[in-house]
Amino acid sequence: MQDREPGTPDLAGFDFAQLRRFPDIEAENLFAHDATDELILTTASSALAAVAAGTDVGSVAIVGERYGALTLGAAEIHGLSGIKVNQDGISGELALAANAQRLGLEGSFTSMALNGELFAGATVVLWQLPRSLEELAETAELINAHAAPDVQIIAGGRIKHMTLAMNTVLGHYFNQVIPGRAWRKSRPLVVSGPREDAPASSFPHSEFNQALGLTLCAHGATFAGTKLDIGTRFLLDFEPQMRPGAATAIDLGCGNGAIAAALATARPGLQVTATDQSASAVASTEATALVNGLDGRITSVRDDAMEGFAPASAELVVLNPPFHVGATVHAGIALKLFDAAARVLAPGGELWTVYNRHLDYRAQLEQRVGRTTIIGRNPKFTVAVSRKVS
Repeated sequence: MQDREPGTPDLAGFDFAQLRRFPDIEAENLFAHDATDELILTTASSALAAVAAGTDVGSVAIVGERYGALTLGAAEIHGLSGIKVNQDGISGELALAANAQRLGLEGSFTSMALNGELFAGATVVLWQLPRSLEELAETAELINAHAAPDVQIIAGGRIKHMTLAMNTVLGHYFNQVIPGRAWRKSRPLVVSGPREDAPASSFPHSEFNQALGLTLCAHGATFAGTKLDIGTRFLLDFEPQMRPGAATAIDLGCGNGAIAAALATARPGLQVTATDQSASAVASTEATALVNGLDGRITSVRDDAMEGFAPASAELVVLNPPFHVGATVHAGIALKLFDAAARVLAPGGELWTVYNRHLDYRAQLEQRVGRTTIIGRNPKFTVAVSRKVS
């Protein structure tokens, strides 16, 4: 299946430097591709060429794509079209579309949800491996159940994020999991042979949370899974103080829907919109709302930093922002979400934020949103309320 040694990638015809992350965060230490993309494409070269030549009558599916390196690389190098691709984050999906348009490759792929249709009949799957074992298992379940029996899965990841536990999880679903040679701190896995005795589908998972009195649901890629993040738990201690009398609220970066469900439960008259750029998070929040009988009170929306929300329309926004971009510690997403809240909040509206105490976002919140008061601190977290004046 491999034309060349992984140490000597042959990817002539595609310039990875052309790729951009926009509209995701862009910075000098953040990149639109990495060595894993190149290694996966090199390892899959013969398999992709067979599909392109028609000697393999199947199709190509790509999962875990970042900003288009795998999709557009396969399309450009092998002349492939009809590629099916999944990205959990909508910012990555938008970046792929923008990169494709710039390179004249718009018609080479279709963006799809993570479901059986993505892998239906696929004979080649390219997979940027996730760090989460839950996400790994959910995707493996779908490939096992829907891809062609002779599917070849060419996966890869950064060595520092790969563990033997990943091989164990994949071994539950496939007969062969073969590690390849490392290259530039990345390693490929070649996976094949869907097992007939694979575990049955189990997602979304669910777990009753005693502190909230609610059941939390989660698909594999959702931050914190079915657990209540400790920062969120501290933030919710201040729920009674959050804009009393508000008729609507936004759970920004909703994850498993814990904040949205807690607000809706505590305030029977409140309508909550839960939004996240992650498709997994949005689906998890929908499941959490349904299992707790709150589906009529919580609306879930996949969006990039509330781009689709009207300016000056929100009374209350509640946020537990990430402090990293992928595996890189970076404040960019938090600042982007602060700016989004400033745009969407109506005069007098409130943004309630919890963040790691050492980050000290108060000055940024003052500058970007409005007058900010520290409401609570514990050894790990700070809770702040920012009020939009005009």
